[in-house]
Amino acid sequence: MNNNKTKIEQVVRRVALMLMLTILSLTSKAQLNTDRVMNIGRNALYFEDYILAIQYFNQVIKVKPYMAEPYFLRGAAKLSLEDYKGAEEDCSICIEYNPFIIGAYHVRGVARQNLGDNRGAIEDYNKALEYMPEDKTFLLNKAIAQAEDKQTYEADSTYKKLIELHPNYYNAYMSRSQYRINASDTLGALADVERALEIDKYSSYGYAQRAMITFMLGEDKEKSLADMDKAIKIEPRVLPYYINRAVMRYHIDDLRGSMADYNYVVEQEPTNTLALYNRGLLRMQVGEYNDAIEDFTRLLNIRPNDIFAIYNRAMLYDRLAMYRKAVKDYTRVIDEYPDYAGVYFARSEALRKLGDLKGGKKDFDKAMQLEEKAKQQKAISDTLSQQQNEKVRRESDKSINKFDRLLVSDDTTIKTGYESTIRGRVQDNKYKLKIEPQFTLTYYEQPSELNLPKKYYKDLEDLNRARILPRSLKLTNHESSLDSLKIARHFASIADNTKLIDINPQNAIPYMSRAIDFMLIQDFNGAIEDLSRITSSSNDFIFAYFLRAVVRYKRIEYMLSSTSVEQTSGSHIGDNLLSAQTLNSRAISLEYEMVLRDYDKVISIDPTFPYSYYNRANIRCEQKDFKGAEEDYTKAIELNPDFAEAYFNRALVYTYIGNNEKAVADLSKAGELGMVQAYNVIKLISEN
Repeated sequence: MNNNKTKIEQVVRRVALMLMLTILSLTSKAQLNTDRVMNIGRNALYFEDYILAIQYFNQVIKVKPYMAEPYFLRGAAKLSLEDYKGAEEDCSICIEYNPFIIGAYHVRGVARQNLGDNRGAIEDYNKALEYMPEDKTFLLNKAIAQAEDKQTYEADSTYKKLIELHPNYYNAYMSRSQYRINASDTLGALADVERALEIDKYSSYGYAQRAMITFMLGEDKEKSLADMDKAIKIEPRVLPYYINRAVMRYHIDDLRGSMADYNYVVEQEPTNTLALYNRGLLRMQVGEYNDAIEDFTRLLNIRPNDIFAIYNRAMLYDRLAMYRKAVKDYTRVIDEYPDYAGVYFARSEALRKLGDLKGGKKDFDKAMQLEEKAKQQKAISDTLSQQQNEKVRRESDKSINKFDRLLVSDDTTIKTGYESTIRGRVQDNKYKLKIEPQFTLTYYEQPSELNLPKKYYKDLEDLNRARILPRSLKLTNHESSLDSLKIARHFASIADNTKLIDINPQNAIPYMSRAIDFMLIQDFNGAIEDLSRITSSSNDFIFAYFLRAVVRYKRIEYMLSSTSVEQTSGSHIGDNLLSAQTLNSRAISLEYEMVLRDYDKVISIDPTFPYSYYNRANIRCEQKDFKGAEEDYTKAIELNPDFAEAYFNRALVYTYIGNNEKAVADLSKAGELGMVQAYNVIKLISEN
């Protein structure tokens, strides 16, 4: 008995020891995996795979949310993507956990500068300088923040200290040059650029900056052009150089060369607004009015509120006797600049030509009043006189008196040469501002450069595990198109399932399999018929209702696209809606209602299935029920806090109803979770 007890105790101890060793092994393995993931994340960050890096740091934070470093590194990645709010928040968490990670103060300082919080940025740089008092990067950023905060004396002092400590620091001279330009110290700015070029004679930006300074001084246009040519020779990929060279060529009457530069930029980057604007002005000058209108219209498709483009297009419409369009554009300018006399004069003439003599006289009288007021204010007239002597307009200059000035660019950022949708400055990629599509059930999903987690739903896993369908179903909103081999395979599958149905019409499985086949080969009616047979005999088969809603919506999309050739380009959420003039609105409304009923049924079967709320929210967006859509996206996020697409779509709903603050917060989260286009939309919101 005692021997048996002893043996039992020995076995228990051995089992306990084995369990303890297993736990230690797992812990060690988890530690090793965390370190490995961190290293991979750092590599991704170094090679500018910012989106990918964020995904790796997310994994570490989930396992060890108390670690400071992954927050800092994720913040650095977000900073590179211009998600400044997200970067600031991550670095604040990092500093809370470990106030001695100095890089976090740097990243947060830069983020705060870009958010307009220069004083907060200065505090961060001062904190970093306590640990590294001679660091040139912290000193440089501090000087820039002080200059932006109009702390002129302090900025001068910091620049002076920086250059004393680092007399061969190229960036110090280039930065102070820009600071001096803004302070109207053009000669001082030129001296700084000359010194920078002594340090680095292969700096394209140095030659470009010197070209612009000498050009603005008006001393030697040929020398300015030679410097810009050299900048382009050193860095031929920087498109703003071509725009600025085009301006210079224009001012030495080389119109052909100027047009060639604009054409090149538009060819390389069709959405480059500076090139479109300047080319429009140039075409306007040489009498190519229709082409000029096309350029301004293309620009306005990208930036619908660009008043300068609207004003110039109005004058073009006027010259082509398209007076109604001209009046419409003039009115938009007046709404923005109600005290500008010139636009009232212009609209007055257009109204008269339309036969509206009363309206024309009213505008004329208003213009005369504004003219008289301007004459009485000498300061204003002096300013106007000074503006008339300027050759160009900077992007940030919103003076309506400079509507006919060519734009010059301040942005000379060199973009990465590696082309990828998730590498480098993805926020500079151009996306249509539209909601992410609905989720569906399919066998095929588009491959992604990101190692994002697959969409999980337990009942779907159970269905796939049962192997009652030919292949495993995936939940995705990025379906892969079928090649000829797959199409043939699914036609054969339809034939096989039809035979099975003939043998046993009560078996729901071949109906489900055939419905998926029909959907994949775009036979929506066939799919809906098969799914409806399932729902008529089974009241709780959730996937039949879900997939039928998906297919019905696909059918709506097909109907909309096939009956309206001239769809809008996707500039707002409700793009796919058509008016009653193009479709039978009652039929479409009924189709939408049937889709919503199916999603309601799915939710009644399983209220924890987040994709039904998400898809229903998409439908509500289409119907412009933004309050309902917001509620559904919010519910989807509650059920799945890592639902990136729901954050993204809810953000667009917020932008549509005018709540940009909430939109940016959601976009930041969506970007953090791997939605590449979120960073582009953040940038778009900040620019408008």
